[in-house]
Amino acid sequence: MKNTVILDLTDVGNLEDLHNRIKKALDFPDYYGKNWNAFWDCLNRDCDVDFVKITGYRTISKSLLPHIEKMKELLNKNRSYWQNSNVPFDFEIVN
Repeated sequence: MKNTVILDLTDVGNLEDLHNRIKKALDFPDYYGKNWNAFWDCLNRDCDVDFVKITGYRTISKSLLPHIEKMKELLNKNRSYWQNSNVPFDFEIVN
């Protein structure tokens, strides 16, 4: 059975809010540094989620689009990293 989480980005207005939602949805540890290097480290090492469903994508602040692209890049990197394992990882943006 897949361990699926929903990352709701509805009306995210700033980078701190984005990282707080990521931390909560993916159950990252308290030491999560709320930056993209820490996101990669926690996603790749400390996260037992194998499917992330991202919602609210169209409602986020336009100023955050470069950060959302970075997040998607790292999610894709994680998918590639685990591609041939027994516990594959994937994500989907639903809106």
